[in-house]
Amino acid sequence: MSSSLRSYFAPPAAALLLVILGLPAASPSQGQNPTAAEMSKKETVASALLRTVSLQEYEVRSVAEAMPENLYAYRPAEGKFKSEKPAFGPSEMRTFAEQVKHVACANFAFAAEFEGQQPPAVCDKGGPDPAKTKRELLIYLRNSFLAISKSFQAIKPENQFDPIEGPYAGPNTRLGLAGVVIWHNADHYGQMAVYLRLNGIVPPPSRPNPPPVKDTY
Repeated sequence: MSSSLRSYFAPPAAALLLVILGLPAASPSQGQNPTAAEMSKKETVASALLRTVSLQEYEVRSVAEAMPENLYAYRPAEGKFKSEKPAFGPSEMRTFAEQVKHVACANFAFAAEFEGQQPPAVCDKGGPDPAKTKRELLIYLRNSFLAISKSFQAIKPENQFDPIEGPYAGPNTRLGLAGVVIWHNADHYGQMAVYLRLNGIVPPPSRPNPPPVKDTY
């Protein structure tokens, strides 16, 4: 793990990550992060996926926290593709609030597909959840990652290639869908980070000492 990634897991997040991975806490002489050899002794399909999605969770949630509420309505530019892909929602670029809501809705949709349940509809257009204020959207986003973590924890060698059907990521396998989840969050983090930069805000993951995300709002 690079130094920039290690900084994501500065205490107390480092301890939490070790708990998630089922690894013993490092002694002061060992430093705060397990070595690859130590990690491999207890690595599972779930722990490998959780380690990566935890990075994406930090990136997405930290930029959502960092954007001031008065800029949640910010939209970089007007849409200019009004008839090219109507099935993908409005032609306008999403506001920052719409970015947050889309990511949260999609996470819940993916979690539903893992469970073979009906996902929320029209996540590309905002989805059915009424969350609107910054606080409501941050709670919605946090809870969506809790749902994804639960889904990832259930992935095992014996079920990782089970078929997954669904309107958002199917047809797929359980492991394949996990890859889609990580990609989707990374894709939107990149967009959201640009929104911050355009408003003179350095995204938390790019700061020398990235602040931890909050547990409650």
